Amino acid sequence: MMAGYPEAVLDRDVARRELAAVVGSDQVHDPGPADDVDWTGRYRGRSSFVVRPSDTIQVSRLVRWARERSIPLVPRGGNTGLVGGSIARDGAVLVSSRRLSGLGEVDLLSRQVTVGAGVTLQEIHEHVASHGLRYPVDFGARGSATIGGSVATNAGGINVVRYGMTRRQIVGIEAVLGTGDVISHLGGLVKDNTGFDLAGLVCGSEGTLGIVTAVRLQLVPLMPHVVTALVSCDSVARAVEVVASVCSRSDSVDAAELVTRDGVELVGRVSGDDLGVPDRAAHVLIECSGASDQSEELATLLSEFDDVEVSVAVTSGHRARLWRLREEQTPSINSVGVPFKFDVTVPLNSLADFVAEVPDVVASVRSGARTFVFGHVADGNMHVNVVGGTGDENRLTDTVLNAVVARGGSISAEHGIGVAKRDWLPLVRSSAEIAAMRSIKQALDPDGILNPGVLLP
Repeated sequence: MMAGYPEAVLDRDVARRELAAVVGSDQVHDPGPADDVDWTGRYRGRSSFVVRPSDTIQVSRLVRWARERSIPLVPRGGNTGLVGGSIARDGAVLVSSRRLSGLGEVDLLSRQVTVGAGVTLQEIHEHVASHGLRYPVDFGARGSATIGGSVATNAGGINVVRYGMTRRQIVGIEAVLGTGDVISHLGGLVKDNTGFDLAGLVCGSEGTLGIVTAVRLQLVPLMPHVVTALVSCDSVARAVEVVASVCSRSDSVDAAELVTRDGVELVGRVSGDDLGVPDRAAHVLIECSGASDQSEELATLLSEFDDVEVSVAVTSGHRARLWRLREEQTPSINSVGVPFKFDVTVPLNSLADFVAEVPDVVASVRSGARTFVFGHVADGNMHVNVVGGTGDENRLTDTVLNAVVARGGSISAEHGIGVAKRDWLPLVRSSAEIAAMRSIKQALDPDGILNPGVLLP
C-alpha cells in the first residue's frame, strides 16, 4: 500500500496533538520557507509539519504513528543534497535529525566513535582531532551536512582516493525501519561475519529503507604533516596523466581535485581577488599527508613533468589559498544563476574527452547555457554545472546522462539519485536489479511511508 497524505487522512489539529505526544509540543513546527526548498533552490516541496525527535525511541514511535495513518515521512539532515532527495512533497511530515546530536567518547584502542545522525561532519572532525584522529570523509558542506545524511547518500568528497566513500567508514549503525522496528548494531567489531550487512544496505538507500539515528565510525590517524600542490597543465588529459602517475607511486595522496580555466576565472571574478594562478587550461590540487614531511617526495614526483607549472604549499595559509580555487567553485557558480548539477563518474581513460565534449553536449539542447566542470579527478567523479540558457530541462538531463553512460560511466557518483535522476536509473541498473531493490523496499518499508518518490522509478 502506498502512503497517503496528512490532509487527506486526519484533521491538522489532531495530527499536531498526536505528533506532540510523540516528540513534545515544542518540537512540532509549521514549515517555514527554507524547509520546503533544497540547497540549490531548484527543488521545492510542501511539507505539513517539521518534527524534531530527540532519540531513537521517539523516531520509532513516530514511524509507527505514520504507518498506522499511511502518512509519509521524509528524513532531513543538513539539506545539502543536490538531487531533491530530502524535500517533503504533498504534505509529508519532515523529520529533522538535528536533535540526534550525541557525540560519544572516542575509543582510542579501536579508533572509533559513535555519533548521532544529526551531528555535522565538522563537529565530528573537531571532536576527534583532539585525540589525534580524523574522520576521513570531507567535503565543502562539512559545516552543515550531517552524518545521517552522509550515510543515507553514501557521500564521497575529496578524500575518496585514499579512504573511500562513507560506506567504508561505517562499523555500526542504528536505524528505524519503515515498520517502526529498530536495528542497532553499534559494537564496532571489525570482524562480525553474521549475515546480511544491514548497515551497508541502509547506507546509500536515501532514507527509503530506514531513518538513521546513530552511526559508529572508523577513524584514521590525524597526520601531522600536510602538503598541497597546485599543478597547472595545458590540457585536462595531461592533468589526468599527472594524477595517475603520482597516485600510482605514492600512498600518501589524500585528494586530487580538478578545476578548469573557466572555473578559476569565475572564482577570481566573483571574489575580486587576484588568485595568481597560471593561465593554463586545467589545474589540479594534489594534497598528501603523512607521519613525516611529504613535500620532497611530492616535488620529486612532479618534477618529472617538465611541461607543467607547480606551486607547493606547506603552510596552512598558503594551502587554504590554494583550496579556495576548488571550494569556491560551487558558490561562485551559484552567484551566476541557479545551476543544473550533474554529479557523474566516468572511467579515467574517458575523463578528458568527456570534459571536452560536455559543453557541446549541453549546447546541443540548451541554447546560451554556460557549462562549468570540476571534480575529483583521481576517481573520475566530475561535477557538471549548467547555468542559464533555454531549452527543455528533461531533455538536458537525458542528453547529459546518456553521454555519461555512453562512456561507461555512472549517472550518480556521490549525491544519490533523489528525484532528479529517478527516471534515468534504468540507464545504469538492470530490470532485475531494480526489481531486487523494490523487493528490499517492500520488506523493510511495507507501506511505502519512507521518502516516497525518491530513488526508485
